[in-house]
Amino acid sequence: MSQIIHEFIDKRWSPRAFSNREIEVEKINALFEAASCAASCFNEQPWRFIYASKEYAERYDQLLSCLVEFNKLWARNAPVIMMALTSKKFAQNQKINHYARHDLGLAIGNMTIQATSMNLYLHQMAGFDSDKAREVFDIPDDFDIVSMIALGYLGDPKQLPENIREMESKERSRRSTDKIIFDGNWEQLK
Repeated sequence: MSQIIHEFIDKRWSPRAFSNREIEVEKINALFEAASCAASCFNEQPWRFIYASKEYAERYDQLLSCLVEFNKLWARNAPVIMMALTSKKFAQNQKINHYARHDLGLAIGNMTIQATSMNLYLHQMAGFDSDKAREVFDIPDDFDIVSMIALGYLGDPKQLPENIREMESKERSRRSTDKIIFDGNWEQLK
């Protein structure tokens, strides 16, 4: 990576191997505080989180039950699991908030950088059953369930099933900036 970007951005990674080390309450609170500082359209802050540590076993198991089987295999080792949601409408006028998912992304971005600064790691997941989540947590229709997140300290990849261990050891790769910056040639961006 570039020498210019911040070290926490360069260090950010989405592991699947998590330590069972408990996360200090102050650190969890700092993550949500970082999320709350994110920019949002009209300062709406449309994001919401449902989370549990293993100490709150009932809610933790409920969150874990919403994941697809593949994600359950490794996420069950994370000491904290979260669900990220957005309000579909602006509170001020009840109009559709087309920017809510973007704003949630900014909030989770802040959370991720804060986590990295404390040697914690997040792994966002799209592999979950939103219908089950809506039922388990009685989530109203005016909220979108966007992603789930495993959170913890790094663990030993040897604890993972072999097929997942192989995924964990792959070299991190990113698209080069010439593949993400438009200069008039759409073919170049594919």
